[in-house]
Amino acid sequence: MPDVLSVFAYFLDPQFVLFVFIGAVAGLFVGAIPGLSVSMATALLVSITYTWETSSALGTIMGVYVVGVFSGALSAILINIPGAPSSVVTTLDGFPLSQRGEAYKALKYATIYSFIGTLFGFAALWLLVKPVSQIALKFTPMDYFLLALFGLATVGSLTARNFSKGLISALLGLVFSMVGIDSVMGTPRLTFGIYDLQAGINIVPALVGLFGFSELLLVISDGEFNLETSQITKAVVKTKDILKHFLHSIYYGIIGIFIGALPGAGGPVASFIAYSQAKKIVKNPSVPFGEGAVEGIVASETANNACIGGALIPMLALAIPGDAVTAIILSVFYVHGLRPGPMFIRTNPDMFRVILAGGLIASGFLLILGLLVAPRISKIITIPKKLLLPIIAVLCVVGSLACNNRLFDVGLMFFFGLLGYLMRKRDYSVAPMTLAIVLGGMMDSNFRRAISLASSEDHPFAALFNRPITLILLALVLFTIITNIPAVKRFRLHRS
Repeated sequence: MPDVLSVFAYFLDPQFVLFVFIGAVAGLFVGAIPGLSVSMATALLVSITYTWETSSALGTIMGVYVVGVFSGALSAILINIPGAPSSVVTTLDGFPLSQRGEAYKALKYATIYSFIGTLFGFAALWLLVKPVSQIALKFTPMDYFLLALFGLATVGSLTARNFSKGLISALLGLVFSMVGIDSVMGTPRLTFGIYDLQAGINIVPALVGLFGFSELLLVISDGEFNLETSQITKAVVKTKDILKHFLHSIYYGIIGIFIGALPGAGGPVASFIAYSQAKKIVKNPSVPFGEGAVEGIVASETANNACIGGALIPMLALAIPGDAVTAIILSVFYVHGLRPGPMFIRTNPDMFRVILAGGLIASGFLLILGLLVAPRISKIITIPKKLLLPIIAVLCVVGSLACNNRLFDVGLMFFFGLLGYLMRKRDYSVAPMTLAIVLGGMMDSNFRRAISLASSEDHPFAALFNRPITLILLALVLFTIITNIPAVKRFRLHRS
């Protein structure tokens, strides 16, 4: 466990602070542009920082990571295109706030609670790296499957009007997640003979299509080209009003830390689960969830940024990446001759201090950039729609093309854009489909692995569900599904 003074000594190192700042600025713009992911920026940094001093390289990457996760909320709030999968939930209430001319308010809430979530995450990394890693290490493949299923089961709370439509959207997303080479059999699955589909459906064109291009098609179909979006004015948002959600944010932060510490789960799962919990514990939101409730932004942004510290826990203690970005950071360690694992903190205390210091400094830059720079970026929303629509269309195409430099991905974006348009016209939420595409691969591989392991036992069914963690997760899944059945909902409302 590093002492406080040795960590905060890096705050007085101008060179280290400068490298973190450079990474933070890069993360702000990369994360805000749909299609340019934090993992992409981090991957590029691996080659750039190869000859750098290890502390400078890690400081820059922590700046990109921390601010990049937050900045995905900017485009989510302003143009309804999440800059990252973990910002999908932020669109549910952030964009309605923006449409009402309260984008400044939405951005301020997102900034402050992203900052708070990041601090929670790094505090957990500092204090709980060993015990949380031990809990995560006990998860079996069936536990990971049930955790992902629990994330999908919350779609009922994300689609306020119709739970069954949310389930249909999620199931359709699961079908899309199965496209590609079967991980067990090694044969093409649901590709219909199309070679480019063998690599599977990339989340970036699906995300941009479902949220960006479908929004463009909706505006075109409404024919309101001459209307301008709401003017962004610097409104007075009292700090005491923002911080009254602090106690709830502690709960969302714990969710983010725990989910982040489970390899493969990450921000999208944490933000969806936190949002679902917010709808249960917040009895009197400012407005109904999904219509511009700041409580929804608080839940999403606290949880997905708390995931950063959580995801670093298994990477440092077990050499198991918690998400795509920590997988790339792991490669940075190997490039610089470091070996994460159970002995890492004991044998490389300096590098652990670098990561903690880099994350804490980056969280400070997140607050500064979010409050001072983000509102100026938001001026884009004051552009008339007839000028804004072509810009969004170009961003959709460029963002889809940038992920793999394949024109096929642009075609996928158009496909998902049209699908998203048709779904939204018929009141189907696209958020559950997005989550299912993200989680489907993990669900498929873990379920099949669990069945394979259980099939060799004398009592296969008992082998699947004979552990307390598994039973708790199964109970949560069943409870969520049963309580969202319309007949059960009506009965509960009648009793209350």
